[in-house]
Amino acid sequence: MFALLACAVVFDAEPSRPNILFLFADDWGRHAGVYGQREPGGLNDVVKTPHLDALAREGVTFNRAFVSAPSCTPCRSSLLSGRHFWQTGRASILLGATWDGSLPSFPLLLEDGGYHIGHAYKTWSPGTPEVHPYGGARTSYAPRGAKFNRFSYELMNREAGEPREQRRAELLDEARDGFARCADDAAAGDKPFCYWFGPTNVHRKWAPGSGLDCWGIDPDDLRGKVPPFLPDTEVVRQDLADYFGEIAAFDAGCGAILEELDERGLAENTLVVVSGDHGAPGFPNGKCNLYDFGTAVPLLVRWPTKVPGGRVVDDFASLPDLAPTFLEAAGVPVPEGMTARSLLPTLQSEAEGLVDAQRDAVFHGRERHVDSAQPDFKPYPCRAIRTADYLLIRNFRPERYPMGVGPGLGRDDSETPELSELEHNTFAAFDDLDASPTKAELVALRQLTAMAPLYESALGRRPEIELYDLREDPHQVQNVAEEPDYASTRERLLSRLMQQLEATGDPRLIDDGEFYEEGEMAQPVRKKRR
Repeated sequence: MFALLACAVVFDAEPSRPNILFLFADDWGRHAGVYGQREPGGLNDVVKTPHLDALAREGVTFNRAFVSAPSCTPCRSSLLSGRHFWQTGRASILLGATWDGSLPSFPLLLEDGGYHIGHAYKTWSPGTPEVHPYGGARTSYAPRGAKFNRFSYELMNREAGEPREQRRAELLDEARDGFARCADDAAAGDKPFCYWFGPTNVHRKWAPGSGLDCWGIDPDDLRGKVPPFLPDTEVVRQDLADYFGEIAAFDAGCGAILEELDERGLAENTLVVVSGDHGAPGFPNGKCNLYDFGTAVPLLVRWPTKVPGGRVVDDFASLPDLAPTFLEAAGVPVPEGMTARSLLPTLQSEAEGLVDAQRDAVFHGRERHVDSAQPDFKPYPCRAIRTADYLLIRNFRPERYPMGVGPGLGRDDSETPELSELEHNTFAAFDDLDASPTKAELVALRQLTAMAPLYESALGRRPEIELYDLREDPHQVQNVAEEPDYASTRERLLSRLMQQLEATGDPRLIDDGEFYEEGEMAQPVRKKRR
């Protein structure tokens, strides 16, 4: 009789475990309408994310969310494992990454704890085995063809006579369908679900002119709002508008899934988290850089039954913190070794602003992104500490070029690729900067008086220590590391950064970084023809 009662208690308690819905965009930096409303006058003034803005109003908006590494696979390795990217072994690089199964990942821990897990599109890749930390192909709900990942191309190149709204509805149905099938399977097994929606449409390439044509984002509205490290030219403004168009498409897909969640009556007890894996691709200071344009991301959270909504918090959050957050919310034990900290105490507080005073900084960095960026397949190692007032970066190999080599910077100036190559072939020059119209314009116009400083600052060598005073320089363009007035700040932040790296066993500090500099980690993944 007692055993039967105990089973009944467990069964009754089970529905209180939340569903988890993770909406995670590829290459999506901190660009959303909700941030533009709070900080007018910048790029976010023109970003259109009505569905996610509504979710933010109902939940919690994090002002200071950052990635562990501004590169797809290392970021996702850290997020899945709840650790700094440098603690994930062969999973801490992009090309050549390996997930060996030695680290527990939060989705598989949730599955072991009784959750039904599913995903659509990208979770962990590129890497081997593909999607392994999320269960591989057996947990996939993505349809064949994955047309959502080419959202604007699909709208602009639809079949003759097909109305645009019809194709738009088909694409949104694709996003909704994967989630609906996962929710059905979870219900059939009487389990809560954890579903990861990870489209790649925000990753390049984008249909030229699609921002305006498909989403009404006018490049001219960006005039005067382009940050000072980018050229404020017609080409760059259109490139940004097309990028923001794909963010609008992601928002629309999220809206379709959230509508399905509401229609199923599941919204109240579903923990919804929205974010992206790093900053804008193909733009200087974005993807692969430790400046905010590369590392800052949106973070929006809603859980009506547990999290007081309508709040904005200034706690620093690093994406690895999501792993212990999901596990704690689900009542699944957090394994030893996860260096990240659950955000649940901050989320369940009713306070705004800085809720947890200990969350006063984040740490991030990078090693190797594209293997061919450096002539000898070496990484570009750097680490950083970001606080409310400062960003300090340590570049461990300042003799190397941060984005790889190109004309006039590590390669003969006469070896300038054609514009079309720079727009479409990432490996034409500066391999760690994605091919783009912005990249092509920067290289093509590098010798103009106004463009030369931007070219050098974006692609040239950087000093070992960079320090930026964010109170005076929010875009991080004026390095004050050598200024006497900042000497004590520099030493204090550098000391704190190095202490964190030492305490967490960063291989970069062991034998002069041999783990990343020698052996398999320094070998090409495949031969590439320049």
